[in-house]
Amino acid sequence: MALKKLVAGNWKMHGTGADLAEVTSISLAAETAACDVALCLPATLVERGVRAAPGFAIGGQDCHAADKGAHTGDISAAMLKDAGATLTIVGHSERREAHGETDADVRAKAEAALAAGLQVILCIGESLEIREAGQAVNVVSAQVDASLPASSENLAIAYEPIWAIGTGKIPSMDDIAEMHGALRQRLVAAYGDAGNLVRILYGGSVKGSNAAEIFAVPNVDGALVGGASLKAADFLPIIAAAH
Repeated sequence: MALKKLVAGNWKMHGTGADLAEVTSISLAAETAACDVALCLPATLVERGVRAAPGFAIGGQDCHAADKGAHTGDISAAMLKDAGATLTIVGHSERREAHGETDADVRAKAEAALAAGLQVILCIGESLEIREAGQAVNVVSAQVDASLPASSENLAIAYEPIWAIGTGKIPSMDDIAEMHGALRQRLVAAYGDAGNLVRILYGGSVKGSNAAEIFAVPNVDGALVGGASLKAADFLPIIAAAH
């Protein structure tokens, strides 16, 4: 069955109050979009983003697995929820690589976010070395198996080949189809029929010029977009491509 697509922007460590006008512009365009749209903002902008775009889905980019405690500099899922967020990313490759997060860490964060009432975009993906060794599907399948929370409700998966993030390079459409098909099989194995209702997003150098082709691939249920989500002029063509 065809799932309603989700196009989510990940602003990463970009954005100050001066950029809230872009959030407003994107939210207004999303009111008539044929897909679900969200922006995952830096923590410092979440509350202001919610005020700048009433009724629009604003998310965080990470959360701690604990609800509270002695974790200086961290943010809990409950804090994101309190700030007005409705979703969060967990397990992005930049967290896994730069902060040493394991599959178990990612699973714990996903569980915490779901328990707090947030939707979750759980990221997985392979390095160029793994792709060139022909092990991408095996490695990513094992990664998703070990990262999945117990419940599939309010969960989306984002497949982001690490070598495609911010490089302008993307896998072939056949490679994307193979990976998303394998991920669908893993989701059904984990959740039964409910696994068919989990959206699988593609991420990695998605832009207006390639979004429609990517969205046409079977089991691609949307996109997690980095740099092209920072400006409405770049992000809106991707949203439009979800038609």
